[in-house]
Amino acid sequence: MSTPTIPDDELHVTYILASGPGGQNVNKVATAAQLRFDARNSPTLSQRMKRRLVEIAGSRMTGDGVIVLTARRFRSQIRNREDAVARLHDMIAQACTVQACAIMSCRRAT
Repeated sequence: MSTPTIPDDELHVTYILASGPGGQNVNKVATAAQLRFDARNSPTLSQRMKRRLVEIAGSRMTGDGVIVLTARRFRSQIRNREDAVARLHDMIAQACTVQACAIMSCRRAT
């Protein structure tokens, strides 16, 4: 199964102050990216993918089904946004894979 492409209008990114080292701008410039993706209400994902994302996201998913990822590894907003989107893409790709144990249990049941 191929990984679906999430349209930009389903991603909500805000920028917040990053903590840690970064020079004088660390407390002045909002470089950390916080990405929010409403997985529960996404028209792009199948129901099976949504169920798997609940398991994969764990505490990164709110009770309303919104995945919240904060990226602050880089000193620029663009790089942190790209990092957060890449992490979301990895989670969705993981949700698309069929688990071997699920296949084995299906075979045993028949």
